[in-house]
Amino acid sequence: MSSSIKQGVAAALFAAIAGVSAIGSAAAADPVSVRLKWVAQAQFAGVYVAKAKGFYEAGGLDVTINPGGPNVNVETLVASGADTFGVASGTEGVLYAREKGLPLVAIGMSQQITPFAYVTYNETGINSVKDFKGKRVATWMVGPQYTLYSVLAAEGLKQDEVNIVSQPFSMQPFIDKQFDVATVTLYNELNTLKEQGITDIKIFMPDDSGVTTQQDAIVTSEKMIKEKPEQVQAFLDATLKGWKYAFEHKAEAVDIVMAAGSGLERKHQELMLDEIERVMTAKSGTTEGLGYIDMKSIETVQADLIKFGAMKTPVDLKAAFDSAFWAKVPDADKKM
Repeated sequence: MSSSIKQGVAAALFAAIAGVSAIGSAAAADPVSVRLKWVAQAQFAGVYVAKAKGFYEAGGLDVTINPGGPNVNVETLVASGADTFGVASGTEGVLYAREKGLPLVAIGMSQQITPFAYVTYNETGINSVKDFKGKRVATWMVGPQYTLYSVLAAEGLKQDEVNIVSQPFSMQPFIDKQFDVATVTLYNELNTLKEQGITDIKIFMPDDSGVTTQQDAIVTSEKMIKEKPEQVQAFLDATLKGWKYAFEHKAEAVDIVMAAGSGLERKHQELMLDEIERVMTAKSGTTEGLGYIDMKSIETVQADLIKFGAMKTPVDLKAAFDSAFWAKVPDADKKM
């Protein structure tokens, strides 16, 4: 057999072995799911990027991304095992779930500063949170109301000194001036107002009143942590790597999100991704890394919830928020 023929046979055998290996690796990928708290948008770009770029697959995971919505409870679905992982509401949602006895565990916290803010028209004469007294203040009664309660308390206002009303998932009532103050997220509703040319407004940030509540918790179940810790680690590794890639390649990240969603407006998604980067890299998100769990902030939030009667008894915070997996994520994948 000639040398060239031998080389050809060897190459063919190598290719065949590589092909079998690749098939084996694909077959070995573990099927898992991640439940989002809303539909596809740049708020979850890191997850979509991690899947599209093969980061989950490289970690041995075959990930299905399940969208959420107004009637979807991520905490319950993940705690029950219906979904393996989730991007849930935030500090309050995890605490409520644990108080109810749900075996839910946060392994990372995406947003490092409070993503909520309060807006009012310049014409109202409201110049500070203290001026909310006697005003009609709207907020979502699905968790963010407790952030408002904390802000009022920090500024020396009692809840009954403010006319607090339920806010729908639309900014139209505020646009129509049915409220003196409305709640927005920095990455969505605030951009919606700007896009509609509404700029004669003032913005009040909870963090300016000393209230910080981390949001978009990355969660899984106690069962997963106990039985399949390697999958939990692989998921968190890939997710944070996906976020870092998304922030470093924003145009591509928006392309990926647009392909995953429907009826999305590109400019709005670009603005959303910019703001998501800001809230995820704020404070410890830069010094410690993406997904950092701020236990001091969480302790304060729990104390406030108990003070306002939203929680009856404190929960074991170390059981509810497990930073061991975050600590093992390579710095190269979580530090900007």
